[in-house]
Amino acid sequence: MINTLTDLLQEKNILLTDIQKNQFQRYFELLIEWNEKMNLTAITDPQEVALKHFYDSATLLMYADLPKNSSVIDVGTGAGFPSVPIRIIRPDIRLTLLDSLNKRLGFLREVCTQLDIDAELIHRRAEDGGRDTALRDSFDFAVSRAVANMNTLCEYCMPYVKTGGSFIAMKGKNGRSEYENALTAVNLLGGKLKNISEFTLPNGDERVIIEIRKLRSTPKQYPRQGAKIKNSPL
Repeated sequence: MINTLTDLLQEKNILLTDIQKNQFQRYFELLIEWNEKMNLTAITDPQEVALKHFYDSATLLMYADLPKNSSVIDVGTGAGFPSVPIRIIRPDIRLTLLDSLNKRLGFLREVCTQLDIDAELIHRRAEDGGRDTALRDSFDFAVSRAVANMNTLCEYCMPYVKTGGSFIAMKGKNGRSEYENALTAVNLLGGKLKNISEFTLPNGDERVIIEIRKLRSTPKQYPRQGAKIKNSPL
């Protein structure tokens, strides 16, 4: 697993130290161990985890510029993708992990402890956290991977971002069309497209990374309650 990941990242000029290699190896071991007692991932083959979870998460650093010491919140982080791999590669990042399921946060707490990662873990629904004044307008970047459609995801994530920061969505092959359907949401929530990057993973899987720059504060009425977000997307 680790040799595959090391080789893939090296091709993109990301060189892992021995400490980082050990962190990724232990992350993989914990993922497989905990997956036996709770649903974290359907991908368990070592080479596929290296490519489809770890390398895929790291592509965010290849297509978006995160300045040193940036604050990042991973909304709906699940098993820690994309933010934990990013934090392993970039230990300067100030990381917050938010998820609605406490069991997943239990896994991530163990990951952070064993990998010696300093991160804040928050057990909240995304829309509740976005209305919390302690979290709203507080982060340089909000990131999310495989959580919801883009118009819904914008309402979940953009309230966390400070003016001048960015919301970065990691999407599959339909990412561009999802963005086009989310133009109303992006504008209402105070954002503007900064960049769309379309590429393929080494196995040919299509990926799209969408970066939305936040130009002004999100109006106070957003995010709405969860049912309204799902039933009446912006």
